[in-house]
Amino acid sequence: METIAVEEIEQSVAPAAAAAAAVERARVETREKMSAYYELTKPRITFLVALTTSAGFLLGSTRGAFDYRLFAHTLLGVALLCSGISALNQWMERDLDRLMRRTARRPLPLGTLTPRAALAFGLTLTLGAEIYLAAFVNVLSAFCGVTVIVGYLLCYTPLKTRTSLSTLVGAFPGAVPPLLGWAAATNHVGLEAWVLFAILFLWQFPHFFAIAWMYREDYARAGILMLPVVEPEGRLTKQQIVLWTLMLVPVSLAPAALGISGAIYFFGALVLGGLFLWSSIAAAVTLSSRNARRVLLASVLYLPVLFVLMVINQ
Repeated sequence: METIAVEEIEQSVAPAAAAAAAVERARVETREKMSAYYELTKPRITFLVALTTSAGFLLGSTRGAFDYRLFAHTLLGVALLCSGISALNQWMERDLDRLMRRTARRPLPLGTLTPRAALAFGLTLTLGAEIYLAAFVNVLSAFCGVTVIVGYLLCYTPLKTRTSLSTLVGAFPGAVPPLLGWAAATNHVGLEAWVLFAILFLWQFPHFFAIAWMYREDYARAGILMLPVVEPEGRLTKQQIVLWTLMLVPVSLAPAALGISGAIYFFGALVLGGLFLWSSIAAAVTLSSRNARRVLLASVLYLPVLFVLMVINQ
């Protein structure tokens, strides 16, 4: 009788244990998928884009009363747009990402998400962002968003396996965020906004050439024609890093000359530019992965500090 009772208990417990295990598996799978969707948005890039967009909005708002609601709408719209474009970019490059060590563990190469799911996610965010910007910010900001979509997804991304000039093409949509922020705040784009665009445009070249040198073997493996892949000796890469940084330093002083920002910004930009240029020249003397990483670190620190100085000294 005791044996029969034990068997009955085990039979009654087994389905409950199986159900609990199934629920736990479902929870784990859900967490993994949510994490994968989050990774598709490239949150660090989205944060940097939101930061430069904020700077454009704040600097453009100096001519009138600050609209906190419009600012929140702008940031949300831009975050959605950047997230959607990042997801679509990974969908377009999923086969290339499998070939590179630095991208092989992204959600699509790993199979955590299906290409169809990533495409639907990216399209929903991108189209939703454009509708949101047009409805809650202004049409001009939405138009700026369209230029990013066309420039980044339809021009830059396909050109990466065709020509090293893709870096130049990609720098145009990459420099739009502060322009969009200014347009969102003022509903027009003037010389001041184009100066912000120029700063971000020039900054991208030493930043991306440093990345391209560090991961040149990965890019070569995937057939992505970054400059260090086309010219592996690095002579042109070194020249380009220094050249673009040299152009960036005087352009970064223009906001003070135009009255966008003040004397504190001017001297801060001069110091920041000098340090950035020093790291670029050091990399040009010896273009090692270590020095390229220093240029990358300098660029990552330079941009947010520069824009923060510009905003607080307006």
